[in-house]
This record gives sequence, C-alpha cells and structure tokens, in this order.
Amino acid sequence: MESGLVASHRLRLPALPSAAHAHLLRHRRLAATPLRLPTTPTPLRQPAALPLRPCLKPLRAASVASPAPAPGDASDNSRKFLGVDLLTLKKIVPLGLMFFCILFNYTILRDTKDVLVVTAKGSSAEIIPFLKTWVNLPMAIGFMLLYSKLADVLSKEALFYTVIFPFIAFFGVFGYVLYPMRDAIHPTALADRLLASLGPSFLGPVAILRVWSFCLFYVMAELWGSVVISVLFWGFANQITTVEEAKEFYPLFGLGANVALIFSGRTVKYFSNMRQNLGPGVDGWAISLRGMMSIVVLLGLVIASIYWGVNKFVIDKASLPTVERKKKNKPKLSMGESLKVLVSSRYVRDLATLVVAYGISINLVEVTWKSKLKAQFPSPNEYSSFMGDFSTATGIATFTMMLLGRVIFRKFGWGVAATITPAVLLATGVGFFSLLLFGEPLTPLLAKFGMTPLLAAVFVGALQNIFSKSAKYSLFDPCKEMAYIPLDEDMKVKGKAAIDVVCNPLGKSGGALIQQFMILSFGSLANSTPYLGGILLVIVLAWLGAVRSLDLQFSSLAKEDLEREQTLKAETIETTAQVVGTGNGSLNGNGASPTNGAVIKPSQEPESTASEKSGQQSQ
Repeated sequence: MESGLVASHRLRLPALPSAAHAHLLRHRRLAATPLRLPTTPTPLRQPAALPLRPCLKPLRAASVASPAPAPGDASDNSRKFLGVDLLTLKKIVPLGLMFFCILFNYTILRDTKDVLVVTAKGSSAEIIPFLKTWVNLPMAIGFMLLYSKLADVLSKEALFYTVIFPFIAFFGVFGYVLYPMRDAIHPTALADRLLASLGPSFLGPVAILRVWSFCLFYVMAELWGSVVISVLFWGFANQITTVEEAKEFYPLFGLGANVALIFSGRTVKYFSNMRQNLGPGVDGWAISLRGMMSIVVLLGLVIASIYWGVNKFVIDKASLPTVERKKKNKPKLSMGESLKVLVSSRYVRDLATLVVAYGISINLVEVTWKSKLKAQFPSPNEYSSFMGDFSTATGIATFTMMLLGRVIFRKFGWGVAATITPAVLLATGVGFFSLLLFGEPLTPLLAKFGMTPLLAAVFVGALQNIFSKSAKYSLFDPCKEMAYIPLDEDMKVKGKAAIDVVCNPLGKSGGALIQQFMILSFGSLANSTPYLGGILLVIVLAWLGAVRSLDLQFSSLAKEDLEREQTLKAETIETTAQVVGTGNGSLNGNGASPTNGAVIKPSQEPESTASEKSGQQSQ
C-alpha cells in the first residue's frame, strides 16, 4: 500500500506553471544563457523617449485660491520688455535714476564748494591743501567710524535714511540760513588778529577759521561723493542685483554718470548767470546759491523716495540674491611689510610709481590752476559760471574717452594706453607753467586772439584738469588693474595690498603736503609756482620712465602667460581627441579601463588630470 502511493506520486504529471511562478522560470533561463561581449566597441545609445503623460487641466478652485505673485516672484521673470526681464527692469531703471540724481547733486556741490572757499574774502586757493589734510581727512575718518557703529544697530533701510537726511538738511540750511548769516557767524576780527601775528604764510590755516561754515560745506560736499555714492548707492545696488545683472548694466551707469555731469554743468552755469538779470546792490551769488541748494534738496528727497519705493513695491526680501561668498584671504599688511614688498620687486615699484605720480601731479596742477582761476574770475558768479562749463566739458570728454578706451587698448596695447596720460599731462603742464612764468613776452601775440597770458593759462590748466579726470576712468584705472594680471598669486595679492596701504594715501596727500611746505617756506602759492612746476616736471618724467620699464616687464610676463595658456589648450585638445578616438565609455577587450576606455599617456595629459589620477591610484 505504501509503495503503491509512492509509485502513483512518481507517475503524476507536473502541472503547468502558474502566472505567479512564470517569471521565476524566465529569469532562471536567462541566467543560464552565457554573456557574450561584443568584439568591437559599440557607441552608447540614448534610450528612447518615454511617452509623456497628458497634462491635467488645472482646477479652478486651486487657481482661485492661489495668492497673487509677490514682487520678485518667478512669474515676473518670465515676462520681458525689450528682451530684458521685467523684474530686472524694475530694479535697474530706479537705480539708474538714483545714480543720475546723486551725481547731478555731486557736480553742483563740487563746483560750489570751490567757489565758496576760494573766492571768500580773506581766503584763496591756498586754503585747499590745509583743508584737505587737517579738516577733510579727520572728519571722513570720524564719519566712517560712526557709520560702522550705526550699521551694527540699525537696519539697512534705517541706516540709509539716517545717513542721507542729514546731508539734505545741511545743504538746505546752508543755502537759506548759514550763508545769509555769514557775517554774523564768522570770526573775522579774530582771524585778522591771528593773521597779523602769524604772518601771511599762514593765510591758508587762518582762513579755515575765518570761513568755517564754508569749510564745513566743503567737507560735506566731499563726503557726499564718498559716502552717498560709494557706500549708500553701490551698497544698495549690490544688495538687490545679481552678478549677471551687474555685468550687463553696471557699465551703463558709468556712461549715465557723464550724462549727469553734462546736464548739471549746464544747471550751474544757468544759476550763475542769474546775476546779470538782477539790479545793483543785490547779492546775486546768494540767490544763485539758494536756487542750486533747492535743487540739491529736491533731488535728495527724490533719491530717498526712489529708495523707499524700490524697497516697498519692487523688492521681495525673501527673493533677494543671497550668495554665500567665501571670505578672501586678503593679507592685511602693516606699513613695514608693505615697504618690504615694494622694495623687493621692481615690477611693484614701477606700478607704485604710477599711482603716486598720478595723485601728486593732479593735486599740484589743480590747486595752482584754481588760484589763477580766482585771479581771472574774482566774482563768485563768474567763477561758478566757468566751473559749470568746466563740468560740462569734463562730462563730454569722459564719455568720449570711455568709448575710445577699448579701441586704444585693442589697437595699440597696454604701453601706449599707459603712456597717453603722463604724456598729455607733461605737455599741458609745461604750457601751463610756461604761461605763468614766461607769459609777458607772449602778450602781443595772445592779444591778437583776445586773450591775456593769465586767461590762456586758465584755459590750458582747464584742459589739463579735464583730461586728467577723463583719463582716470578710461585709461589710467584699467592700465593699473591690468598690470596685476601677469603676477603670480602671492605677489598679486601682496603687491596690491602694499599699494593700497602706502601708495594711494601717499599720492593723495603727497601733493597737499608739498604745497603746504612750499607755501609756509616761500610765503604764498604764487611765490611757490616756479618750484611747483619743477617738481611736476620731475614727477611726470619719473612716471614716464616707470611706464616704459613696466611695459617691458608686462609684455614679457603677458607673453609667457599666453604661451602657457596656448600649450595647455593644445594639450587639452589632444587629450580630448584621444578620448573620443578610443570609443568613450566602451568596454575594451582587456577589461574595463579606469579612464573609461581612453588610453592617455602621462606626458600628454593636463596637470590637473595627472594629479587626480595619481591620487586615485594611491588610494
């Protein structure tokens, strides 16, 4: 019985496999099939595209319940006007208008501050070197320390209003209160006694006390340029714009600045010429000053309103571009360490000579020219009218030079571009000081053109100042920054730090210190003119020598960098060609290669690839 059951079990036929077990047999059969590798490399193929699911219709309830897009939402980015994202235009257009108003005000303030301190009774252009060194510099340092403290306790918006409203209030109060009360608030009698006891050599320092309210206006006008433009505006612009937007639109701000310079120069001239339509006995300059300060206050309020509107209606705080930037390890060199870097490298010494020579030569010519400008135009209205024409011409020249600068660099190279600025300063400087020192024999010749030697010197000095200001942005600054490029990383960082620590302050204050020494030694700026001309000649010649030396070194280093880049590029192309020729990802007959089938010789691969491969093999 038992054996019969076993026999019947053995004769039972197996049932067909069920659907649940069919896949197991199928996998078992596939596993038994031997793997055959292709003998020739087969290129990789992309998988066929999967069929897309049909789009579902949006639900009306969801669309109704969805909130309106906030400012800065992605929906604004999808809409464009003239090929530019609408959100970008909402930021750039107000920023451009702010920049125009700020620089419009700055031109008015810059021209007015010189008129006030130079043409004031008991003062002259000799006050400027002392004013820059002993009043402007300490107040600038104190203001930045106060700004740093306020930045720690105030929000960005509150900090902006806290800084700009005192400027607006001061310029309004000066035009309507301080200037009309100048005779009551200026210690004229005390200044006369001090000047009588100290001597005429101290006319400049005593004039700071004599016209202290004008000096305060001078400092506030200078701070408007450094604080409102550099700190407030550019800080706000960098806060709300992305890197791509900055690359595209920041250069246009530079062109717009020169347009503002042109229009503000016309405005200064218009208000300065109002004296011609007024009756006798009327203080024409007080009326002109009141009109210009009204424009400054009005545009200051426009600036604050634009800032408020952008923060209120355009900027979404959650969508601001927040980029985590790694802090650069920029060395903070001491004065001694900076001097060691300057002494150790001839290349950095030549570059430092360029920076110092530019700062000193510009300062020497500008102050001497303003002293002669007062002699030619002693009235504040005449002086201001000429400065309006000067600002307009400076804007036109700078706009033109910024367009021609790229052509000069591309067609003639770094050496010619760097030589143009000192060469023109040398030619105009020789003409300016020659007319001052040896202009009497030229009087009959100049009279045929309706000019005197003094007026001719004023025009030549104006040309020199116009070109120096336009060349700074179009030629000098690009040449200076390009000179750092061929240096190695260590010298590039340390050399720039050394020049920032030593040369920039030395160039700015060196000219003022030289003039102060000359004025105190020879009694006046006019008596110092021959010596200042000689100093200027020596400085510009040293500048030209440094440019020539730096051009030879720059060309050599730039050539080496170019050859190195071309070699590296050729090696990269050759390596890429070898990788593509071996099949790019196929399995070779000898097995899988660690380089995805590419056979690369060590001598033909880039340094980065070789180092990475050696690191992988060592692991």
